[in-house]
Amino acid sequence: MIHIVLFEPKMPSNTGNIIRLCANTGASLHLVKPIGFDLDDKKLRRAGLDYHEWVNMQVHDNFEDCWQNLQNQGVERVVGLTTKLSKPLYEQDFGNVKNIALVFGSETAGLSDDVRAMIGEQNWLRLPMLPTSRSLNLSNSVAITLFEVWRQQGFIGDTGQSVGYDNLVPYDPK
Repeated sequence: MIHIVLFEPKMPSNTGNIIRLCANTGASLHLVKPIGFDLDDKKLRRAGLDYHEWVNMQVHDNFEDCWQNLQNQGVERVVGLTTKLSKPLYEQDFGNVKNIALVFGSETAGLSDDVRAMIGEQNWLRLPMLPTSRSLNLSNSVAITLFEVWRQQGFIGDTGQSVGYDNLVPYDPK
């Protein structure tokens, strides 16, 4: 299981894109408050199309609650994506990690010092960028990271074909 954690997301369009990404890959989505928009926001709905019912999404009051929830779900490793003193994603081996959480900061502030401290410096990762770059778009960063981890895990759950829109089955946590 791959868990995507958005710490204090600010832009509904990014979160909507990530909802759609999670629905199509089987990843669980965790949103950590405060959230910079209403979950019924029109931009969120437009970006996520109608994939909201197809994703396992949880909203947490704070990162500590999210952390505890991840531990209760048997997460083996929590990594934070940050440009601060981090190791490149491509140097990591996720092939044997079956239950992982990927934590991303807000579009404007990234991950707070407290969240980075909980995750631990040994678990800070970054996507390669030119040294003159500041950051990548949040939904793009999530997509790149999620697909790299899923690729290393052998794309568990992928059958080589999609069922088509008419045959989608809503998320059922059972």
